Amino acid sequence: MATVKDLLQTADYKSEKHVPFIELEGKVQKGEWLSVRVSVGKEIPHPNTTEHHISWFELYFLPQGEKFPQQLARFECASHGASVQGPNASTIYTAPVLTCAFKTDKPGALHALSFCNIHGIWESSKDLTLE
Repeated sequence: MATVKDLLQTADYKSEKHVPFIELEGKVQKGEWLSVRVSVGKEIPHPNTTEHHISWFELYFLPQGEKFPQQLARFECASHGASVQGPNASTIYTAPVLTCAFKTDKPGALHALSFCNIHGIWESSKDLTLE
């Protein structure tokens, strides 16, 4: 039987539209608020249709030397053009983009997961160093 880790897919965001892309704004200072932006489809736009879309993504931080990560954010992409008139009949769409602020006194790693309703769960990570 497969475990959850067997279901995670990874790739380079430049060649795969499902991979969450993690960006840090500015220099990261110990104990100060930092802004993290996570998006899906950074280089290759992901479809956002009723039939094919990103349903959700999550952001975690694993402090160096600790065993378990802390969940920083979860974002539900709830609008994909569906309406009572049918699929893709609405003009309302949710973009798979999340901005989150947090602070830490430890370096570590940011981990992001995204879920495509057709292609499953995708993972990426980025080291976080402090100045």
